[in-house]
Amino acid sequence: MKVLVCGARGFIGAHIVSALRLAGMEAVEGVRHADSTASATRTVDFIGWRQASQWLPALQGIDAVVNAVGVLRDHPRRPMQAIHAEAPAALFAACAELGVRRVVQVSALGIEGNPTAYALTKLAAEDALQHLVHAQRVAGIIVRPSIVFGAGGDSSQLFTGLARLPVLCLPAPVIRARVQPIAVAELAQGIARLLAEGDTASSGVHRSVWAQATQGVCPVLKAVGPEPLTLAAFIASLRAQLGHAPAQVLSLPNLLTRWSARLGDLVPWAPWCSETLALLAQDNIASAAAFTDILGRQPTPPDRLLACT
Repeated sequence: MKVLVCGARGFIGAHIVSALRLAGMEAVEGVRHADSTASATRTVDFIGWRQASQWLPALQGIDAVVNAVGVLRDHPRRPMQAIHAEAPAALFAACAELGVRRVVQVSALGIEGNPTAYALTKLAAEDALQHLVHAQRVAGIIVRPSIVFGAGGDSSQLFTGLARLPVLCLPAPVIRARVQPIAVAELAQGIARLLAEGDTASSGVHRSVWAQATQGVCPVLKAVGPEPLTLAAFIASLRAQLGHAPAQVLSLPNLLTRWSARLGDLVPWAPWCSETLALLAQDNIASAAAFTDILGRQPTPPDRLLACT
């Protein structure tokens, strides 16, 4: 199977490419500036390609598509509406036109009912895919991970950096909100197993998921770790894994929380901003049973995540 991975050089996308190749599939890296001489790369433009016709050349010879493109910050040069909503909708329509039957959309857990631009644009892409699946024009699966942890991830670096501090002053929503961190390599392995053909270990699970997708139902797979915990507890766990004694945790006043997030809004590369605050202010948890079945084993628990990065 030849799989086009959009966002192949990103944090999640790069791991998906590796997992697909380890599973014996041919992963084609969809990147904005591809080397025309490299057979394993193709140029894709998640800012400019908002019509299905623009995607057709990049999909020639492709059997399946994984869209792992995502940005946390809106920017005039990288508009979130184009990257998360309009270009994916055009990509999915092009898949339907060319007969590329299998599509996996990497979305995010906790976006339903969330007013942020990140959540609304991610939901728009999901809606576009669901519409095509309901019309039985493509077989699509939506994967919604909780916090994805691993070396090189912006949020992972943020949480690991906080875990090194002996005194933490955290926003109250961050102290209370619950998450189920998933290792980025295991998220990628789960997606590879979804797409793999002839996997005897869990082919029954694969058949069930893809059977729904081919019968007009778009499955939504919650990709989460084995246990929920608060973000404060997760940071404390990372601190323990680093070999440090427990930190003193203080609650940041709401006014300072808002100010700090707005200050982050002014720093384009900062992982902490108003969008992050809004996304982290609500629980981000789900049953781990479905993803455990797909993965074929229990995901790594949060108290062992540093060891597997």
